[in-house]
Amino acid sequence: MHPLAKKLSTLALLFAAHVAWADEVQVAVAANFTAPMQKIAAEFEKDTGHKAQLSFGATGKFGAQIRNGAPFQVLLAADDETPAKLEKEAMTQPGSRFTYAIGKLVLWSAKPGYVDEKGEVLKKGEFHKLALANPKLAPYGLAAIESLTKLGVLGAVEGKFVQGENIAQTYQFISTGNAELGFVALSQVMKDGRISAGSAWIVPAILHTPIRQDGVILATGKGNAAAEALMKYLKGDKAKAIIKGYGYDL
Repeated sequence: MHPLAKKLSTLALLFAAHVAWADEVQVAVAANFTAPMQKIAAEFEKDTGHKAQLSFGATGKFGAQIRNGAPFQVLLAADDETPAKLEKEAMTQPGSRFTYAIGKLVLWSAKPGYVDEKGEVLKKGEFHKLALANPKLAPYGLAAIESLTKLGVLGAVEGKFVQGENIAQTYQFISTGNAELGFVALSQVMKDGRISAGSAWIVPAILHTPIRQDGVILATGKGNAAAEALMKYLKGDKAKAIIKGYGYDL
């Protein structure tokens, strides 16, 4: 066989083996983790050949959907409570749950200079609408309620609430000006280590329960090579660098 033909034949065999080995995984992803997970998924496919099909939404809704038979194989939640409950209900692969990120809550306005560095804007109350995610479905919404309570301003501002179904919708309310300010995930407004637009106050972690974001392989993902590979990839240096770049702690 001609050397070039032999080389091409070898490459074709390697490609065929790669395709045969590659798998696909359906991943339910907390809305706050949209941007970093899109980047991670692209790198994951390049590095492993596996493909992660991503669906974004509220963690509480995903929990209900999974219990009702939704075909997800991996859950990347915005809390540690939902995966833990699914684990107790024998709906996950034992030993697969781990904390992939610790989220940060931020009070943000699309207007430059609107939110001060200490969050005093909340106490002044000179705004008409304050956006936050539904605290019954979204951990960042619950963290917002806890923070407002500790600051002693919940009663004064709750009449101004505009609730998003998830943190992505909450961001839309603020970015479009339907609310002057609101609580979102730092990852949504951070780029290259700084606030990308508007003005913000990073809410001190002592004001709310830590936002520990856990990932878990669901029972439906058992034996799926891509699910196993994705969880391993999230623990690797490349994924960790992306996660930290969006303002999360590890």
